Amino acid sequence: MRLDDDMRRVVHEQSLGFVATVCPDGTPNLSPKGTTVVWDDEHLAFLHVCSPGTVTNLTTNPAIEINVVDPILRKGYRFKGRGEVLTGGATYDEVLAWFASARGSDISRASAVVLVQVDDAAPLVSPAYDSGATEAEVAARWRSHHLGLTER
Repeated sequence: MRLDDDMRRVVHEQSLGFVATVCPDGTPNLSPKGTTVVWDDEHLAFLHVCSPGTVTNLTTNPAIEINVVDPILRKGYRFKGRGEVLTGGATYDEVLAWFASARGSDISRASAVVLVQVDDAAPLVSPAYDSGATEAEVAARWRSHHLGLTER
């Protein structure tokens, strides 16, 4: 599946993806990844900085879902696919070089790169819109909420 322009925008703007994998005992593992990026038309990627559970799970079961949501607009996407843990090779080197140059990341902290083949993507939209609220109304409510948190 090809990632469209809006999917790319949301991932680029947010970069925090909540990554779900399956543990060997069948239970879910959910972990935030602040290095989530669109790698190309069909792949997302993130760095293995502090992801031992996620990486271990992917080595036995490549099933993965990444949710990226704008916390103000309460909209985003869920990306389902297969994750591959890279510890060397051309793509591994390219991803690390990109993070070093484009983001200024300390790539010495990365133990691996996870490349995710996106097989399916679907919009995530908060029930806040179910009552007919506009995007501007939802954004104003959540912007106010987040600004109020800093005042406490």
